[in-house]
Amino acid sequence: MDEIVRAALKKWPNVPACYGWLALDARGDWYMRDDRIQAAGPFPAVKGSRIEHAKLRAFIERNYAADDTGCWFFQNGPQRVYVELEAAPWVWRVRACGNTVQVHDHCGAAATPGESWLDEQGRLFLATDRGLGIVHTQDMLDAANAIEAGRWAPRQADFAELPQRFGFRLSPRMDRMRT
Repeated sequence: MDEIVRAALKKWPNVPACYGWLALDARGDWYMRDDRIQAAGPFPAVKGSRIEHAKLRAFIERNYAADDTGCWFFQNGPQRVYVELEAAPWVWRVRACGNTVQVHDHCGAAATPGESWLDEQGRLFLATDRGLGIVHTQDMLDAANAIEAGRWAPRQADFAELPQRFGFRLSPRMDRMRT
């Protein structure tokens, strides 16, 4: 977390959290979802405006974390902005490098893969030392090669079961509205 964010939290500790305004899709893209977009429908059916500003993306990614209930958020100064997730909290980028496979998250940090799953839509998920994520669609060739080489042996999983199994929430806002 950025030092400026830590300082803002100390200065203003009781700023209310924000729900529904930020989302992460299955390709690692961030989306702003203003009131009009939220009224038009839920994420990911209605995505909103893709954040393309490199420095803003980097700021979000440096301050992206999860709370104790498995809800992911971006700490924007003193305000916690909860994130709607399309598939998982991480989007894995996979690169074959000789006899090894490198895995990095959508924020650029390396991860060590363990188990793997294929859901009913044929999407590949990897459980890593950093948590569960979906493999980016552009990296499926390298991922398929890793499977064929025996590095990963995906099991079948129902997508609806993955959040509970791995302790994350796709929609903190919807969960909050149910309580």
